[in-house]
Amino acid sequence: MLPAPAAAQLVAESGVVLPPYAQVADRVIGAPAILDARIRSAARIKGAEAAGVAPGHQRFYVEADVLALIRADAAMATRVGYVVDVPLDARGRAPKLNKRRVLLFARPVAGQPTMIQLTTLDGQRDWSAELDALVRRIAREVVAPDAPPAITGLGNAFHVPGALPGEGETQIFVQTANGAPISLSILRRPGEQKRWAVALGEIVDDAAAAPARDTLLWYRLACGLPRTLPATSLADEDPANVAAAREDYRFVLDQLGPCKR
Repeated sequence: MLPAPAAAQLVAESGVVLPPYAQVADRVIGAPAILDARIRSAARIKGAEAAGVAPGHQRFYVEADVLALIRADAAMATRVGYVVDVPLDARGRAPKLNKRRVLLFARPVAGQPTMIQLTTLDGQRDWSAELDALVRRIAREVVAPDAPPAITGLGNAFHVPGALPGEGETQIFVQTANGAPISLSILRRPGEQKRWAVALGEIVDDAAAAPARDTLLWYRLACGLPRTLPATSLADEDPANVAAAREDYRFVLDQLGPCKR
């Protein structure tokens, strides 16, 4: 099992329940603008303008004061307006939105500098120090020069048996959105647990290791890798090597754990 980062341990100690890392990463990657804001006013929208609201929700037009820009491609107004569908409580009542501090995952509205559009139905989230810290950490990871790219599929994969029974190595090449090389290597040693590593480059060296859980590289792999090794990746392998490569690929997926979105 991969160790959890210190941030996750801090959350557990504080008692704050955060969304899964993968869910937050989805929101960060999909939002051109991420705002820390405080709601100034909220007016319920009724009639035809509320068409399509999901059961158990109400639609509001909200104006909010921007406290900080966590991510933005351009300057933004200090006060923004947007439409949001909020879930009702167990008694069928909408929560009080005025003065609530929120994190907004949004995109600008062309030609309307004071308006934004939430990128998802849950693009408004209640602010907490822990969620703010996680969002900022992911946002930094996404824009880093060495940020791992999105995964689009798998390339060639092969297993090479070693000189001893039970010894061998599997290497799997990963296809990416920008063409940057990523490869997985799985080592088998007699009497030892399998070890695997990921390399972001043409050469796999001794420094390569498995990614820490709840990092952008972990997210790219756990959420982007296919659930099975396609036959096209192993077209030229003999049956025994194919079986070993498939088993090693499943081992990697098991070690990564589920992508909880």
